[in-house]
Amino acid sequence: MRDFYSGKRVFVTGHTGFKGSWLCSVLKSRGAVVTGYALAPPSAPSLFEIAEISGGMTSVIGDIRDMDKLKAVFDRADPEIVFHLAAQPIVREGYREPRLTYETNIMGTVNILECLRLSGNVKSFLNVTTDKVYENREWHWGYRECEPLDGFDPYSNSKSCSELVTRCYLRSFFSSGITAISTARAGNVIGGGDFAEDRIIPDCVRAAMAKKSVVVRNPHSTRPYQHVLEPIFAYLMIAEKQYFNFECSGSYNVGPEERDCVETGSLVKLFCEKWGEGLGWTEQPDNGPHEAGFLKLDCSRLRQTFGWSPRWSIEKAVEKTIEWTKCWLDGGDSAECMEMQAREYAGFEKSGENPVKYAV
Repeated sequence: MRDFYSGKRVFVTGHTGFKGSWLCSVLKSRGAVVTGYALAPPSAPSLFEIAEISGGMTSVIGDIRDMDKLKAVFDRADPEIVFHLAAQPIVREGYREPRLTYETNIMGTVNILECLRLSGNVKSFLNVTTDKVYENREWHWGYRECEPLDGFDPYSNSKSCSELVTRCYLRSFFSSGITAISTARAGNVIGGGDFAEDRIIPDCVRAAMAKKSVVVRNPHSTRPYQHVLEPIFAYLMIAEKQYFNFECSGSYNVGPEERDCVETGSLVKLFCEKWGEGLGWTEQPDNGPHEAGFLKLDCSRLRQTFGWSPRWSIEKAVEKTIEWTKCWLDGGDSAECMEMQAREYAGFEKSGENPVKYAV
């Protein structure tokens, strides 16, 4: 990846969100010409605004469901590479707003794929979905890409449908090999700058700021937690590899080592220990809607195809999340902290005043 993205025209949907902000930060650092299209930041505060992500890129506020506006922005950008992250990403919000969730996650995918089809100039497209697309049988081994897609709740089910739409477009309109198309099914991500509702690490941060105990709904649920830079670098790798080789098109799980698939209670306990200041937690079930109790991913395909492997343990992921959060709370340079963490993840450090390019 050292020089690949330099000068490449890259289109990112969902760029104002947590993952989108991290992705755009890394893309800009390596010289990509980035255009983002998304709703206004989904939280207040937001990483997008704190780290001034809109600087050095073209940022357009718009609804992925608005095909006319999306296509106009897309055509002006004339991208070579597209990352599709725009989504309604919260399980509980899916229960509250099922129609919005389905419209955004399914028709949003149709709309961006239509932009690709009508353009004909895109060489690499990646649809970012979720580990929750699988029919969850609560078994204790990782789901593989060949397992049935049948998410239980509106959010998970709509992302399963997004996967099917993407596969259909690949077969129906892009089989010539001009445009490579893949999906990436990432596990639960944590990292600095996530302020979303109904996510455990943001809940931990809010509790720490308020000097209250963290309230945990279900401490015994197991998830494939990973630092946000793990999937971000995997997305960049997939998009690059398939840019040159259409045969890399397909679906890929992106998750941590099995030892880092931990119970939510263990994650919160680790966060409290690393945060210090006497932070503690308490269990408080709220009898909310169904959520999966056990979920792991088998990432063998990503390993075997690209030689990929995760780099940061769950302990390191929590440390880096707290590092960014305390930098922000202390009035530090949040954008620089993001860049430093990305350089560390990639294995490079600054040398004098010269900028460092990323490499994997």
